[in-house]
Amino acid sequence: MTQSLKAHRLPTHAGPAAWNAILGAQPPAQSLDRDETADFVIVGGGFAGLSAARRLLQLQPKAKIAVLEAGRFAEAASGRNSGFMIDLPHDLASDDYAGQGPNSDRVLIELNRNAIAFARQAVDEYEIDPNYFDEVGKVNGAASQTGHNHNLSYAKHLRSLGEQSEMLDGQQMHELTGSRHYHSGLYTPGTVMLQPAGYIRGLVSGLSDRVSLYENTPATEFRRIGPDWQVITPKGSITTGRILLTNNGHLESFGFEKGRLMQLFLYASMTSELDSDTLRKLGGQPRWGVTPSDPMGTTMRRIDVGQGGNRIITRTCATMKLNMKPTQAGVARAAKVQQRKFNQRFPQLAGMEMEYKWAGHLCLALNGVSVLREVEDGVFAGCVQNGLGTARGTLTGIGAAELACGEQSDITDYFTQEARPKRLPSAPIAEIGANAVLRWKEWRAGNE
Repeated sequence: MTQSLKAHRLPTHAGPAAWNAILGAQPPAQSLDRDETADFVIVGGGFAGLSAARRLLQLQPKAKIAVLEAGRFAEAASGRNSGFMIDLPHDLASDDYAGQGPNSDRVLIELNRNAIAFARQAVDEYEIDPNYFDEVGKVNGAASQTGHNHNLSYAKHLRSLGEQSEMLDGQQMHELTGSRHYHSGLYTPGTVMLQPAGYIRGLVSGLSDRVSLYENTPATEFRRIGPDWQVITPKGSITTGRILLTNNGHLESFGFEKGRLMQLFLYASMTSELDSDTLRKLGGQPRWGVTPSDPMGTTMRRIDVGQGGNRIITRTCATMKLNMKPTQAGVARAAKVQQRKFNQRFPQLAGMEMEYKWAGHLCLALNGVSVLREVEDGVFAGCVQNGLGTARGTLTGIGAAELACGEQSDITDYFTQEARPKRLPSAPIAEIGANAVLRWKEWRAGNE
């Protein structure tokens, strides 16, 4: 039995978490500064960790629960993603997002909708601003015949699953986005468009009277103390019988699945708030989300004052960094690409300065699996979300809580039956090869 597990890395970020920044200041952070005990300790306070806390409260209402977040809530990946909570197959390794086949896809769709329902219930229960959980669907935008063909293929796959979609022509895309860049689009109604930081802040507020929530409190080591674990942090510790690791790629930082996890950073930028004259030039609707028909293309979003101001978000470019440390040089390179993509789509706004530029960490497995299981006696993982952190993170957080309580569900049944992540090539080869492939796929995506 392992006697000690030490963190070899702590989270590193590049650029601001824009979704959090546009909401204004948070309440002062409370850090752990003493020794405590708890029934459950959750390491990681994003979609997975906070969903795990809520599920634990449902299963064991009297349990003493603590959540440890290395930084501030909504400052890590949960404040750096694009805010799409997608119900349908969304395989980033596929040309048209189709998944592993009809049977598997139907199961995943049902699980994703369970995650959305869980989040919707949290919005109601905790009185989270409904602007932060907007059930409006999304569009796969196509800027070329190749992209349009991808959408046709995806629509055919969705029909085989009995799922609805609607093809939009170029004029409809212009009326939606204000851009004439898109030749067509495929609308699907089930995606929720989040203000991700607002949603996370709402979960924190809703959980705060029943859960101990600690920020700026990284877990640096777990020590065996008889049958329990002592979770060590810089200024205090918590002794507990059960630890839930909901820290996505940083599962590897504690020694689990070493050499099996692809640590990627995606990059994005956000405009300053658009004034009335700029909005007139832009046209289109006040809120929309467009994912690219090619998964390595460019994601665009427009938000309004209910979500943090009239702004446009551009997300494109990815790099593999096995040391989990993004660089400002990487952010700057991506920002140049994003400016070009923005100018292509909105020539009427060409050259507009971006107020925020950032990198966001995600984790994938070569074979697309998550890690939801007991990885050490009393230590339960709900990690590896494969770029689908809002829905998959919610699911793996729920599942980790259920495993820690000895409960079985459709979520635990599905994820515990998955294979382990496939082993990667040796680190230098894996990183060089992956980044070469990512650059090639970005080039191949072209105007998408």
